[in-house]
Amino acid sequence: MKNNNDPQHELAKSIGIALTHRGWKMALAESCTGGLVCATLTDLAGSSDWFERGYITYSNQAKTECLGVPSEVLKSFGAVSEEVANAMAQGAQQNSKVHVAISITGIAGPSGGSPEKPVGTV
Repeated sequence: MKNNNDPQHELAKSIGIALTHRGWKMALAESCTGGLVCATLTDLAGSSDWFERGYITYSNQAKTECLGVPSEVLKSFGAVSEEVANAMAQGAQQNSKVHVAISITGIAGPSGGSPEKPVGTV
């Protein structure tokens, strides 16, 4: 990261401090951000103490193959849904045996949105 005072850096630093304090490791499953969140977290000195791994699962096939997201969940709710985000986080946690797993999915744009899920939905 170039600016150590930006909000993303400060949030990443807070996450690292909280995980280190507890002795926990984390995994991250990303879709619409394409690895940006992993890059932000691992840009911090000492992140190897608390960051275990990241999954970049941009396609539905990758979500199913890498994280075990059921294809039925993808079909029923769509890739940009709370249900898929939960399944992504569960898959990341099960695959890596970490204490904390988070996920992010959304519609980055510039196209692909709908009235129900407009561009910018995360």
